[in-house]
Amino acid sequence: MGPRVQLPPEIQLAQRLAGNEQVTRDRAVRKLRKYIVARTQRAEGGFTHDELLKVWKGLFYCMWMQDKPLLQEELGRTISQLVHTFQTTEAQHLFLRAFWQTMNREWTGIDRLRLDKFYMLMRMVLHESWMALKTRGWEERQTEQLLELLTTEILHPDSQAPSGVRSHFIEIFLEELARVGAHELTAEQNLRLIDPFCRIAARTQDSLVLHNITRGIFETIVEQAPLAIEELMNELDVQEEEEGEEQDVPSRKPPKGSVCGTGPDPGAEQSDDDDEDNAGSVLQFDYEAVASRLFEMASHQDTPPPNRKRLYKVIRKLQGLAEGLFPEDDIPEKAYRCPRGGRRVKMKRRLSQLQSRTGRGAGEASCPDPSPGPARRRRRRSTGADPTVSQEQPGGRRGRGARKRGRRPLAGPARRWPVTRSQSGRGQS
Repeated sequence: MGPRVQLPPEIQLAQRLAGNEQVTRDRAVRKLRKYIVARTQRAEGGFTHDELLKVWKGLFYCMWMQDKPLLQEELGRTISQLVHTFQTTEAQHLFLRAFWQTMNREWTGIDRLRLDKFYMLMRMVLHESWMALKTRGWEERQTEQLLELLTTEILHPDSQAPSGVRSHFIEIFLEELARVGAHELTAEQNLRLIDPFCRIAARTQDSLVLHNITRGIFETIVEQAPLAIEELMNELDVQEEEEGEEQDVPSRKPPKGSVCGTGPDPGAEQSDDDDEDNAGSVLQFDYEAVASRLFEMASHQDTPPPNRKRLYKVIRKLQGLAEGLFPEDDIPEKAYRCPRGGRRVKMKRRLSQLQSRTGRGAGEASCPDPSPGPARRRRRRSTGADPTVSQEQPGGRRGRGARKRGRRPLAGPARRWPVTRSQSGRGQS
């Protein structure tokens, strides 16, 4: 019997990560973390791309074997935070590249019962990717490197990313970015972060990718514009209150939990975590700059006509936001009565109140005076398509309208179907 072949540590860890027993898998995850720290601290250490692919193969099936939602969430958080054990940015990006390549390779073999936990894993890995950038101060060179990695592995037409991975990535991109950097990133930095989507949307031949980018990135920016403006005005109000308290009573200690407190609060860390997880935090954008960048890409000669037509619609909305015109002004009256419209009208009223407090002019977006276009549409609706007018003033069919009103009072349960009875009576006559 020949000597036993010693397998590399990465393969041994991958085999244990994919074991049947949960105790074996948990022990392998802890050992992997220690192994990464020990190897990356050495001067000649570091992982190759093939070695990280083997590690991610084991981590993928470690997640595959894990059941129970709470344990899946805990394991996903542990796996995604392994990116912080690498010492250099290059090693972190190599680790992330191996993850996305593993998801692209294994995606078609995932059954529908396991999709949710891998959706969650992608969201957590993207979140920790933004956290790694945040710890380094959102440095421009490292931001460009990460964006190039994500574009190459997911968004680029030549990438091997399936439609499910690409669509979910586009959907969660702004959400996770807002949770991590909504209170730190400037409008210029946010424009740089969404620049790959501008380029891909103008060049792609895939209608699904164009739809997902337009809906998940650009139209989301338009829909969140009232929230972004309200959040910015709230921050300005807080700053004014802080300045006023510092000038009036500098020695006065603010009440516990006050937003104006300058000293450390025992619950401040918990509140910061809640703010990061709060879905109401939105990113700030310079809408004129976004519209200019989109127009620059969409106006190229090699841009497909369907892409140019779709992007021009978004550009007009962004230009309207830059001029103070919100898209809610173009919504028909019926849409304001639907459940989704009610929330938008409430937001519009809130904006009008905020702008009146700050002394904005009457020509802003929330001005109650409608523009000429919507006014003409409302006049056309009131003269023709309004159902109340057609019942009270039936026009040339006055006789038939009178007979219809005369037949409406019915006794008993038949009152439930007045129109059917009247129509059937008219047909018999």
